[in-house]
Amino acid sequence: MDGTVLVADDDRTIRTVLTQALTRAGCKVHATSSLMTLMRWVDEGKGDLVISDVVMPDGNGLETLPKISEARPGLPVIVISAQNTIMTAIQAAEAEAYDYLPKPFDLPDLMKRAARALEVKRRAPVRSETSELMQDDLPLVGRTTQMQALYRLVARVMNTDLPAMITGESGTGKSLIARAIHDFSDRRSLPFVVAGAADLDSIDGPSTVLARAKTGSILFDEVGDLDEVAQTRIVRMLDAFGDSAPRIMATSQKDLMQKMEAGQFRQDLFYRLGGVTLDVPSLRERVDDIPLLANHFLSRAERDGAPLKRLSEGATDLVRAYSWPGNVRQLENAVRRLVVTSAEDEITRAEVEAVLGSQPAIEPLMGGAGGTDQLSTSVEKHLRRYFDLHGGALPPPGLYQRILREVEAPLIEIALDATGGNQAKCADLLGINRNTLRKKITDLDIQVTRRRRLM
Repeated sequence: MDGTVLVADDDRTIRTVLTQALTRAGCKVHATSSLMTLMRWVDEGKGDLVISDVVMPDGNGLETLPKISEARPGLPVIVISAQNTIMTAIQAAEAEAYDYLPKPFDLPDLMKRAARALEVKRRAPVRSETSELMQDDLPLVGRTTQMQALYRLVARVMNTDLPAMITGESGTGKSLIARAIHDFSDRRSLPFVVAGAADLDSIDGPSTVLARAKTGSILFDEVGDLDEVAQTRIVRMLDAFGDSAPRIMATSQKDLMQKMEAGQFRQDLFYRLGGVTLDVPSLRERVDDIPLLANHFLSRAERDGAPLKRLSEGATDLVRAYSWPGNVRQLENAVRRLVVTSAEDEITRAEVEAVLGSQPAIEPLMGGAGGTDQLSTSVEKHLRRYFDLHGGALPPPGLYQRILREVEAPLIEIALDATGGNQAKCADLLGINRNTLRKKITDLDIQVTRRRRLM
């Protein structure tokens, strides 16, 4: 890696670690805790890459991006931030940042992105007139890998005309993702219309929806629940679109592929709505975000006039361990109830138990009957499709080992990632001998990287 990197962060530890890592990689580094100093270096023509935090003592890193772009068109900027909300990712994208990473970040990942930024000459940004963004009051909060990937995808697709299919369990925030795509896009000043079954139950329903939406956005809510008549009306409406058409989005908690294969969902509608798919993870898939969301809802309650509350350590552990079948919506309602019923400023474990006692039973995050059945069903469907692709003939011999390898490799890779590449912890997590894990890593050609996470 070759070039000069300008690092701006008010955390001395991060400045030191980045300076050491980039210097070892062959770069020259200038590090500062001041945006004023950063801009002076940029104006002097220093630097081939900028790595900047958002919240700095003398300003906001995102607000500095247009100044950097004006002074040095084409100078790539990687934004790092502890403000792990969808707003930050979208603002970074709108400000033409080369890349965005949440804190804590994975150092090797940041180094790879820095290398790409230095190697690829970024085109000079063409900035459109920036309108004031709506205040971020959406509970789309999360620092997990799944949520950060979702934020980046939203930022990439929001100003395209591609139809968007947003999938996920009930209560995960699918409609909020759709609203965010609209509210932060070029169509933000135009209508956003949500169309359900009732809006499509008459022959004039689609034309009424279209008239309300104009050239804004239409969201077909839980499209998997629509009957065949409503589906047909949507197809006809989409076929009649001219050049000035609204953005089309849809949400579904149903497996539309499965419904289509069962003849319960129109194939032509399935492909018309599937321009890009955004899968919103359940809380069970992003356990580390649960305390973050709970604190977000406690802060929101305080802004609404309720007394400030906090979760005790035991209460946090219980909230984190609960399965939350109703996802974010259920968590928000539970926190609201705790704010009202808790006697003291600190919410106790017993108070959480009392509130959750009227909720669906606490289940293990993995390994319950429901989760096993879901995985078994997915595997069975995949295998049946695999056999069907051979047109009545048998697949090549050795199928058992091939299937085991397909399941075993991603399981070990994900477990290694979750344990930061620590093989002892990974073996313990998987419940296998460490020597067995080493052999499987070799046999499956899995790359292991020890990672350090930075706050």
